[in-house]
Amino acid sequence: MSAKPPTSLDVAREAGVSQATVSYVLNNRSDMRISDETRARVREAADRLGYVPHAGARTLRTGHSGLVLVPLVDIPYGPLAVGLMEGLDRELSRLGYTMIQYGARRLKGVAAARAWAELRPVAVLAPADRLTRQAVDVLRAAGVKAMIGIGDMGRSSEIVSTMTMDHEAIGATAADHLIARGSRALAAVVPAEDGLRDMGLLRAAGVRRVAAARGVPYTQVDLAFSEAAAAAALDAWRGAGGSGRARAKHGVFAYNDDYAMLLMAVLADNGISVPGDVAVVGCDDLPLARLLRPRLTTVRLDFTTAPAVLAQTVDEIVKSGETTRRPLALWSHTLVERDST
Repeated sequence: MSAKPPTSLDVAREAGVSQATVSYVLNNRSDMRISDETRARVREAADRLGYVPHAGARTLRTGHSGLVLVPLVDIPYGPLAVGLMEGLDRELSRLGYTMIQYGARRLKGVAAARAWAELRPVAVLAPADRLTRQAVDVLRAAGVKAMIGIGDMGRSSEIVSTMTMDHEAIGATAADHLIARGSRALAAVVPAEDGLRDMGLLRAAGVRRVAAARGVPYTQVDLAFSEAAAAAALDAWRGAGGSGRARAKHGVFAYNDDYAMLLMAVLADNGISVPGDVAVVGCDDLPLARLLRPRLTTVRLDFTTAPAVLAQTVDEIVKSGETTRRPLALWSHTLVERDST
């Protein structure tokens, strides 16, 4: 027969503190005044005894599981998305919550909501288009207190609070800069891949809007992420009058820095000068953008405040039972001018 697992009372005795102090320390309660020495002693005692807090007991004590569920989506996770998730995990932990990322991407609609609800999270942060009215009803019936949509497509939910990103504004910022730097025709690179394409189309719409307002030609370049596809797209673009020294200087906004770097490599292979013949702007400001030659002009996205504000919003909704929607514009963007324009 296995030994009985240690309890918080055992940890309290081992550390010479009250059981409440153990709870405060192991639940990362920052609102209680406990010395660093005492916190260290409690954690060392818990490690020696092999104590692990019981999720069910925490639910009974606090009235909720403390789990914040973030479903995974079918898009490549770049450094910005990873950084946002890491920051959110850190901020939620500081407030006493545990973030879990959940798979089962194949599930949609109510089926997805039921799968999420089985874990009894206190909050769900999911793409806004997956938090339909039926899905929200399922989650609320399961005791989920806070639901926040991540509006990657730039649309705010009519049902739940939503963090939105104005993708069109990103494309418009790049287009304005390209025209200011002498481009007399504009193009936008849109990913062919599912998961990125919708966002790419929104960013391209910003470029198209500026081109129409300034009276310059505009071309959309659909591009799969491969050198062969980029070379074929360049040939088609050139055949349609898209680049070349005898024509007006072109400015291209690529969906992100990865696509910009792919485009610049193929342009170089074909003897097309950047920025002499074609000016290029990316998005994300990856470290490699500064290492390219020419260095890449890019749109930098700033999510510095997003993790803390999202975590605080979750905590406020959980504690208040609030059901009204909040608009959460938690990011900004700036153009970083370098040598590619």
